[in-house]
Amino acid sequence: MFTVTNPSTGKTLYQKPSLASVEMEQHIEASYQAWLKWRTSSFSQRADVLIQVARLMRENVKMLAAPMTEEMGKPIKEARAEVIKAAWCAEHYAEHAEAYLTTQTLSSDAAHSYVQHMPLGPVLGVLPWNAPFWLAFRFCAPALMAGNTCLMKHDPHVPGCAEAITSLFQQAGIPEHIMQNLPLQTPDVEAAIRHPRVRAVSFTGSGKAGAIVASIAASEIKPSVLELGGSDPAIVLADADQESAADAIALSRMINAGQSCIAAKRIIVEASIYDSFIEKLKLRLEKLQMGDPKEEATDIGPIARQDLRDNLDQQVQQTIASGARCLLGGKIPERDGFFYPPTLLVDARNEMRACQEETFGPIAVVIKAENADQALAIANDTEYGLAASIWTETKRGEMLAPNIMAGQVVVNGIVKTDPRLPSGGIKSSGFGRELGPHGIMAFVNVQQVWVGPKTD
Repeated sequence: MFTVTNPSTGKTLYQKPSLASVEMEQHIEASYQAWLKWRTSSFSQRADVLIQVARLMRENVKMLAAPMTEEMGKPIKEARAEVIKAAWCAEHYAEHAEAYLTTQTLSSDAAHSYVQHMPLGPVLGVLPWNAPFWLAFRFCAPALMAGNTCLMKHDPHVPGCAEAITSLFQQAGIPEHIMQNLPLQTPDVEAAIRHPRVRAVSFTGSGKAGAIVASIAASEIKPSVLELGGSDPAIVLADADQESAADAIALSRMINAGQSCIAAKRIIVEASIYDSFIEKLKLRLEKLQMGDPKEEATDIGPIARQDLRDNLDQQVQQTIASGARCLLGGKIPERDGFFYPPTLLVDARNEMRACQEETFGPIAVVIKAENADQALAIANDTEYGLAASIWTETKRGEMLAPNIMAGQVVVNGIVKTDPRLPSGGIKSSGFGRELGPHGIMAFVNVQQVWVGPKTD
């Protein structure tokens, strides 16, 4: 059984059953049998399915947002926006998948030679709790449009979200079993990865768990895509538009109570504007309202679990003990639930705990750099390489972007995921790409076809 706790109150919401091994076997076999038919469907037939599911999401935004707010504490206005973004992802791949996977003619000694992109089979998606709808559709929309079927192993803290997602496919009256909920206990995931009918794995989560998933998949010679953690730098140079930078960085750091892999986590500011930028950032952070995520006025909801909140507080306290100054927040509030206030730590050094580890909460950490070269060196001095932003004159930003070791670099804007653009990391932030034309290529057989006779 999964026990679901409301992070706003700390009280149990309900319990949900997990799958027994026999049931898991049945689900995987059903996914494989569905794939045998689904793989022969046309792009237009697949697109019709995703468009119908997207329509249902747009028609039921309020209802679908509710379990996110209850199960993991996402503020209701952010939860509604996530449902809309997930619908957009489905619509994007419905419209563009055929072009992304178009057959490519290549010259050779054949009369005709080309590459076509064929589906692999059932794909297992192992997903986290922090963006339950968006991450599910980031996984399933391209995989389904490529002709695969999907098995969704969602986080045990959001089983209601998982059920709501698969119910959309059932309501759409589409072919059965192409998108299934696989509510497994964590120890049972290995058996699912190793199952001979499962042909690939997509994982989003922590580096420790990702390494385990990748090693199991590799031992079975199955492709995997990993989107792991980050300690993303946001570099603010002296020639930046400070007001715009402060707006974007405050939003990036605090959205979803800071529980985002691609949030700005280390804010690296050039010395000549260091004090003025801190004041601008502090003004924005202290205006944010922490409270009940069901309330429209709430900007910061709870941390999803008590253990996560407690670890976050340890990161903050150890960083302060190492010499950082706390200008805002920094203390667990005396109230029910797993709340942590917007916190601003300044005068940090890159070797401090809140800089070396991923901080999954509303913690902004500011580091001073003497110049652009030092800012880049600090930005790259991390085991992570997920995303980064740089604030400076536009052409200069583009020139500096290749020097940042990250899978995604934004110049003068907020780091975000977009179904039109590939997303993913390097180093300990994972490998492979999701979204955009690259994402749909992750789980296809790039099949070469050589047609004779041989030519001279």
